[in-house]
Amino acid sequence: MSYTVMIKDLPLQERPRERLMQYGPEYLSNRELLAILLQTGTQNQSVFGLVDQLIAHFGSLRDLACATCEEMAAIKGIGLAKAAQVLAAFELAKRLSNASLEVREVIHSPQDAASIVINEMSLLDREHFVILMLNTKHAVIARKVVSIGHLNASLVHPRELFKDVIKKSSAAVILVHNHPSGDPTPSDEDITVTKRLCEAGELLGIRVLDHIIVAGKRYLSFREQGLI
Repeated sequence: MSYTVMIKDLPLQERPRERLMQYGPEYLSNRELLAILLQTGTQNQSVFGLVDQLIAHFGSLRDLACATCEEMAAIKGIGLAKAAQVLAAFELAKRLSNASLEVREVIHSPQDAASIVINEMSLLDREHFVILMLNTKHAVIARKVVSIGHLNASLVHPRELFKDVIKKSSAAVILVHNHPSGDPTPSDEDITVTKRLCEAGELLGIRVLDHIIVAGKRYLSFREQGLI
């Protein structure tokens, strides 16, 4: 006879759902929040054991967020249904971090620009090059992923980048890319590409306000460093 360990079978003081309702979600650990998402364990493993196995396999919450449904489902006891629940939660978190674009957040400083992208881009395991398109009042009107992969001149061509900027009637742009290594120091290639895009923008009458490098929860601003 099979038996599935559910959260409701745990002692009241250990039930993460009840703890969430009593104290709020911010007081729960990653382990408890994931246990709420998974809901049940397996015949031989509690839901917390399943969560521990999941985190141990991927190594960190960041790596888990970057995993595919198939990679999660391959973990014994997870399966496609539980993997889909976890992926859906991470996707909602990403969309929430982008929700500020819907109210056209105005960029006043490099910190403002970084705050829009840092939560999502800090989780990425590959370099993503993104542009934030701004109107004349420096409000964000659009965001676009230009390339995925190591930043170089062949991946980020001015013609392709500014084509979308022109379509959106954007007055200025902010360049953003991430360093999965955790070190925000710009490479020679980063500096070369930035200079090239600034020159192209100047010819088109579209100002490149800044280039932000995201590395974990840190960021570097080319403008603050005097590189633009």
